[in-house]
Amino acid sequence: MRFWLDRLPSPVGELRLVGDDQGALRALEFDSHDERLHRLLARHYRSYELVEGTAPAAIRQALEAYFDGDPSHLDAVPVATGGTEFQRQVWLALRRIPAGTTISYGELAVRIGRPGANRAVGLANGANPVAIVVPCHRVIGANGTLTGYGGGLPRKRWLMEHERG
Repeated sequence: MRFWLDRLPSPVGELRLVGDDQGALRALEFDSHDERLHRLLARHYRSYELVEGTAPAAIRQALEAYFDGDPSHLDAVPVATGGTEFQRQVWLALRRIPAGTTISYGELAVRIGRPGANRAVGLANGANPVAIVVPCHRVIGANGTLTGYGGGLPRKRWLMEHERG
């Protein structure tokens, strides 16, 4: 598969945006995590090619609006991912978590109709290729603590505080 690669500055570091010719975002990763970006793309698409390009204006504007304090614009960003059916269920459920709120892995498992699948939900959450837009940062441990985040816990903390305003 052939995808475009764009870069967007942000308060949490430069973002790597990867998308397809239909205008869907396939991946969003932080500049310091290029290895993770390529690992996730390879896992989801096996063979892929990245070419320098520009993300559709609507995607760039939605992300800029998010960082300007209005996360509602992310709801309209088209996302297309690889992954298993289970992973896509988890990622869709993540997009339904309102900005400024958090839930536990257990709560997320219940929301997708798989109570007790906390570990599987956690693994799917960690395999999310579209950071911020598919807000895996809104999932926390059952005891309310911040747990792992592909972009690092300082970014997760920043994103959560940013969304709370």
